[in-house]
Amino acid sequence: MMFNLTGKTAVIVGGTSTLGSAMAKGLAEYGANIALTGRNIAKLRDLEKEIEAFGVKVAAFQTDVTDELSMQQTATDIERWADGIDIVLNAPGVNSTTPFSELSMEEWDHIMNVNLRGVVLSCQIFSDYMMKRGKGGSIINISSVSSTLPLSKVFTYSASKAGINSITQYLARELAPHHIRVNAIIPGFFPAEQNRNILSEERVNAIMAHTPMQRFGEPEELQGVAIWLASEKASGFVTGELIRVDGGFGAMTI
Repeated sequence: MMFNLTGKTAVIVGGTSTLGSAMAKGLAEYGANIALTGRNIAKLRDLEKEIEAFGVKVAAFQTDVTDELSMQQTATDIERWADGIDIVLNAPGVNSTTPFSELSMEEWDHIMNVNLRGVVLSCQIFSDYMMKRGKGGSIINISSVSSTLPLSKVFTYSASKAGINSITQYLARELAPHHIRVNAIIPGFFPAEQNRNILSEERVNAIMAHTPMQRFGEPEELQGVAIWLASEKASGFVTGELIRVDGGFGAMTI
């Protein structure tokens, strides 16, 4: 019963991403109703069908995470559909390998808008609904191993994820009086859409040399920590934490 999420509603922001969709399925398996959000409605509909198999309520909401009006309307629609929002999982993400010296401000703005602005908007809008409802909640942000020690080749992505860590800990303090917990998951290397194009043989070898478990993570291996953080009974006194799921990458030295 400690991990039972029956009757709770989880909003998945960036629901069609590899990691976001895996965690959405994990939350659904433990009873949470799922509101999927994202730009690609066709992908959202496909995921919606998969999640229906868990016997929970699920609905797809097309939205642009960088657009405040779009996000506000989506939150209103989800509130009407669900009669309450308990869990928000923020998993939007884009990446780029553009070298720093060649980086345009247009590309910088695009990545920052999706990865950081989008999460700030989501936290602001959905926490407002949680506070008005008065029943607390859990916000889970998806960070990255590049958020603490920036990785080569992903300058803007690393900077955006460092921002995620900062806003997570700031909002944990800000929202604690309202019984809203805010935590972040720091995944290690989970091959996904935004990083497959930089996984050359040389880079894979470098990653494995720095990962004690000597393998990539599987998206399903993020489900457990997401379920734990979503559950008030299991992690009710946990907030402001940056939790690594990285095969030991963050603990590795020479």
